[in-house]
Amino acid sequence: MNERADDPGRRRLPRLTGDAPTEPMQISDLLRHTPFRGTRAHQEPTEDAAVGEALNLCARVGELMLRCGAGAPHVESSVVALATAAGLRTFELDITLQSLHLQAVGPSGRTYSVLRVVRSTRHDHARLTAVHGLVGAVVAGELSVPEATEELRRIKGHPRTWPVWVISVAHALLAAAVAVMIGASAAGAVTTVVVVFIVTAINRVLARRSLPEFYANAINATCATLLAGAAYAMGASGWVPLGESDFAFIVAGGIVAMLPGRTMASAVEDVLFGYPLTGAGRLLSVTLSLTGLVIGVAAGLSTLLRITEGLGASFVSPAVLELQVTAAPWLAVVIGAFVVGLAGTITVQSRRKLLLPAAVLCAVGAGALALLTRVLDVGVISATGLAAILVGFVGRVVALRMDSPAMTLVVPASFGLLPGLTIFRALYEMTASGGDAGLLSLQSGITTMLGAGATLLAIATGTVFGEILASPLDRRPAQIRSR
Repeated sequence: MNERADDPGRRRLPRLTGDAPTEPMQISDLLRHTPFRGTRAHQEPTEDAAVGEALNLCARVGELMLRCGAGAPHVESSVVALATAAGLRTFELDITLQSLHLQAVGPSGRTYSVLRVVRSTRHDHARLTAVHGLVGAVVAGELSVPEATEELRRIKGHPRTWPVWVISVAHALLAAAVAVMIGASAAGAVTTVVVVFIVTAINRVLARRSLPEFYANAINATCATLLAGAAYAMGASGWVPLGESDFAFIVAGGIVAMLPGRTMASAVEDVLFGYPLTGAGRLLSVTLSLTGLVIGVAAGLSTLLRITEGLGASFVSPAVLELQVTAAPWLAVVIGAFVVGLAGTITVQSRRKLLLPAAVLCAVGAGALALLTRVLDVGVISATGLAAILVGFVGRVVALRMDSPAMTLVVPASFGLLPGLTIFRALYEMTASGGDAGLLSLQSGITTMLGAGATLLAIATGTVFGEILASPLDRRPAQIRSR
């Protein structure tokens, strides 16, 4: 009996004959507009084992960068520069939010593939700076692949730059400085420090229980708002020298300390540079974190409102509803922003040599924002975007000359632009206003919240655009080492 050729039972699966699963790409084009453009191969791998070693180094570098908070474009440029310097002429790289897949072809035609999974992320700009220097040394021909592999082990094993208690102090100073920037009194700044210290202790307890970030942000924001309300009540009773507006400033400072601004900047950068999947994942994470923060503040405000109504008091303050971001004195804005940049640099575990540049850049950005809004009468959102462009431009120029990636200066310097007070006003309008004006207040609050979201987007897109504008002024790693 003749069997049909199309009989499913007789059909065989196709076999791979050695061709690469994905056609390898020429990697030189991927380094345009990066500090590593113009990278040349310093060695040609003559054995497949050398290709495997170089590919493994690239994968481990990319994994560490993702784990330390780098965006996908930064990871791509560093990994591709390493591959180019190691002599891998054809190379394939796929980056997602939690993994890297690398592929290269050896001299014999054999395809090598490496997969690295990123289990968790934790911002560590000191390690990012060290990795940037490592890649620069390989690109400049100062380190071979085996030497770079050993150096990477030392970087991974090095202790974190700042201990936990210093990070806690930095978060408190960051929130207090933000409060000063928007008009808080000295007593309000001190109260902000106390509130943030208590919230930080609560957050440590939640972290030990492995509570998801959404719930942790909601609980932290609720506690911060309730503590600020308690300080408000003490001020109203004359026990502490706090004004009506200090309540808003305390909460706004805490909001800025908890805002996921650094993740949002990375998300926008990923989307703009052709990583929509990774960017969408980061944006979802930012949205959930921000939603938890908003829910927490709203819950705290609602609780305070019910408590004050039960006591026959009024929680609604016209002074709070009329607060403006641009009301603080110039000197307070500049000094506050300087401290914000200083403390923000510590919170992201950056190196000590970057403390002063980040603080100065943050003061410059906040000063530019104040100049645009107060003197030139530019809208807040537009002014924030222009100030963010300035921060991104100067941050990239200065950071690369200090042999550090741009984000180590741009991220902490942008903290001074975050709209903490705007977010608080929106929630206050939606929660604390009632009566006949309740619907109008709700609509006003929603509008204000949309403005805060637009401001966050302006900061993220502005800093990225500023970095792009500064790319022609890049100082290459080889140039830095030749000084």
